[in-house]
Amino acid sequence: MLFAVILLLIGASGKAQEVPVAAGQTIRVDVARVNVGVVVTDEKGKLVEGLHREAFHVFDNGAEQRITEFAPVEEPGQVLLLVEAGPAAYFLQSANLFAADAMLKGLSPGDRVAVARYTDAPLGIQDFTTDKVAAQAALSSIQFNLGFADLNLSSSLGGVLDWLERVPGKKTIVLISTGVDTSPSSASAALQTRLRVGDVRILCVSTIGPLRNGKQGSKAKIQRTQDEFAAADRWLQTIAELTGGRAYFPMNGKAFQETYKQVAEIVRHEYSLAFALPVADGAVHSIDVKVDRVGAAGKSASAAYRVDHRKGYQAPKE
Repeated sequence: MLFAVILLLIGASGKAQEVPVAAGQTIRVDVARVNVGVVVTDEKGKLVEGLHREAFHVFDNGAEQRITEFAPVEEPGQVLLLVEAGPAAYFLQSANLFAADAMLKGLSPGDRVAVARYTDAPLGIQDFTTDKVAAQAALSSIQFNLGFADLNLSSSLGGVLDWLERVPGKKTIVLISTGVDTSPSSASAALQTRLRVGDVRILCVSTIGPLRNGKQGSKAKIQRTQDEFAAADRWLQTIAELTGGRAYFPMNGKAFQETYKQVAEIVRHEYSLAFALPVADGAVHSIDVKVDRVGAAGKSASAAYRVDHRKGYQAPKE
């Protein structure tokens, strides 16, 4: 099975190279307010527009806060496409990567796009630009590794987050990846800590869907491969959830195109909330956002909205 071969190639490269990442590094709030981007969808997965401030409730460490600023996000966003360039992507690039054209076409004209690839470390290919044709050309220029490769997903994401700290405004990473991670456990732990308090949304697109139906090899080998699939899926899901993002697991070329259209919709449709910093205690604070759902004639609707948002922040210390 192809995925088993890919895992063997990765494992044969030896100990993963450590890419420098600041352990426990966090994004701090340097002003007297906390910004929260919120995406709201209904039970059918349709984005909900037209909501008013009164429908939103934001909680800091469980205590409701007064919303000081509220608006649907209309300002252009920054979208960084981070593409795994390892063996799996080499075999599957025609099925998923070039379908990203659907996402680029779905973005707003003012949205800026950057492109980077990673195996053992991230490599920038295209700086932020509003020129979607240039971004597509950058995607097409990516060289994929066929053979031995480290896939240091956690370390590479840490490096990309370092880059984005210097970029103002709304920021989203679209991670196109198998979810396989050969980073050292310290880098993975540091990444989770950082994502919990960061303000960059990560939307994950799994690239292993077309490989899931393979049944070659012994029963034990097939089970090991399925276990690897499940672990990779869980890691992408965790990365997305920690940042208020989404994880997608398309199975074929048509599904990839639909996924990228949905990604573009999420980037474009977001509510922006802000509340005053309750206390400058230097501690990590949890954030929760709830949205009232009202049906016809003012009656409460039966199904709750899905609400995605950042999970926390680290307050400054006075």
